[in-house]
Amino acid sequence: MRVSIKDIAKAAGVSHSTVSRALSDSSLVSDVTKARVQHLAQEMGYSPNTLARSLVTRQTYTVGLVVTTIADPFIAEVVQGIEATAHDHGYTLILCNSGAEPEREIAAVEMLRSKRVDGVIVTSSRIGALYLHHLERIGVPIVLINNHNEQSGRYTFTVTVDNCHGGHLATKHLIELGHRRIAHITAPADRSSAQDRMLGYHQALAEVGIEPDPTLLVPGNGRADGGEKALVDLMALEAPPTGVFCYNDMTAIGLIHAARRAGLAVPGDVSVVGFDDIPFASYCYPPLTTIAQPKVEMGQLAMEMALSLMAMDTQDNEQELSNVVVLGRLVVRASTVGA
Repeated sequence: MRVSIKDIAKAAGVSHSTVSRALSDSSLVSDVTKARVQHLAQEMGYSPNTLARSLVTRQTYTVGLVVTTIADPFIAEVVQGIEATAHDHGYTLILCNSGAEPEREIAAVEMLRSKRVDGVIVTSSRIGALYLHHLERIGVPIVLINNHNEQSGRYTFTVTVDNCHGGHLATKHLIELGHRRIAHITAPADRSSAQDRMLGYHQALAEVGIEPDPTLLVPGNGRADGGEKALVDLMALEAPPTGVFCYNDMTAIGLIHAARRAGLAVPGDVSVVGFDDIPFASYCYPPLTTIAQPKVEMGQLAMEMALSLMAMDTQDNEQELSNVVVLGRLVVRASTVGA
């Protein structure tokens, strides 16, 4: 049988309202009584009825989290920041996988709303401007991390890294090492992050008067196999690149693997820069030079923003909130060397 507040009250010899106050750490109950009630509750195996609590407070103290895929090592550190901040504020998470499909993402958010979550966080969102009105209609505070849509609305805000700045940093590093034939492996064009990283690449080339060569722009898919295929295409060129800036670390790791298989030395024959600084980046061979995103911090910022939005939603007070942009930093390791 489930232990109730009345059971604890009977065992403690106090009223059930006293037990309720003691369990919520109310100052209306003496420290002695509070300690005795809390000890009994633990001893008897009491757990609060969150459904009943939510009916009274109109809050479930849960936040929905939608990720593109749990297999992405980038996601793990972002989730770590979200979960730690949620836990510190008494919230729990419900995790959903969107498979990087806009329709599944919308369906996941709708499902989470039906579960009466107080807010939703979406990582690497594939939702574009056409879908923003769906989020507004759902009417629950939503924070998008590294999203495809830069717009915000009454309920929707974003936390993102400055992808253009990161692309510029990566390319400038290769230029400063003396490279002039610098390739860029992109990601699907529907990702704003891919467009912005490529823009940073072009800006860095333009600053030193390097004319962009369209044959050095190779499509990727954000996964290791995309990097493997891109290496084959680049090495088939009449004048292969001496440096490559990859959309992300997984692409770079795939490219390095293919280079080793082809008998090419990294960085001797080709220098490689990634983006993200996932845990594997420092353990692959050679250790990968990359643009580090502050992943845990981004998760923390997203959860803090969600908390602010939820407070506005329940207390009906307007705060001044804005989208948050953070900067990545260059981490130089052994995959790059002077030309």
